Amino acid sequence: MALKATIFKADLQIADMDRHYYQEHALTLARHPSETDERMMVRLLAFARHASAALVFGKGLSDAEEPDLWAKDLTGAIDLWIEVGQPDEKRILKACGRAAQVVVYSYSSTSHIWWSQIGSRVARARNLTVINIAAHSSEALTCFAQRNMQLQCTIQDGQIWLTANGQTVEVELSVSNP
Repeated sequence: MALKATIFKADLQIADMDRHYYQEHALTLARHPSETDERMMVRLLAFARHASAALVFGKGLSDAEEPDLWAKDLTGAIDLWIEVGQPDEKRILKACGRAAQVVVYSYSSTSHIWWSQIGSRVARARNLTVINIAAHSSEALTCFAQRNMQLQCTIQDGQIWLTANGQTVEVELSVSNP
């Protein structure tokens, strides 16, 4: 018998001063049995950075044809495709062919090794952005992972702070473009 996804609820308040986006989102996240709390929280962080009325969680680990998050326009064309982790070259290039913009959030201590191996092979993808989250930041986010979460995300001048239960984590990230 296959294991079922664990459901997490998050009330996320976003104050993104860089984009002038101020909203509250009631989110439901299905965590695949093989997904870690760290990966789930990076998905939530990716949602906060790109939040819009069109952005939704994909099936991610459950379906190889869908990203972790995506936004489509009214015609069904994919505006934004977001991957979390260290996808292979074939998956990245396929996403770049299907979407107007592709963003990969890499978050482990081995991200620099992955990027040094794959960066030159995806250099022709002009619509790709790779964001590396510092390992200590993504690990710190796991303390917020609960079945019911109340989170506040503040984004200003490229800096990100996530707050819950009186604790704040500053998320350090760096951006790479092929």
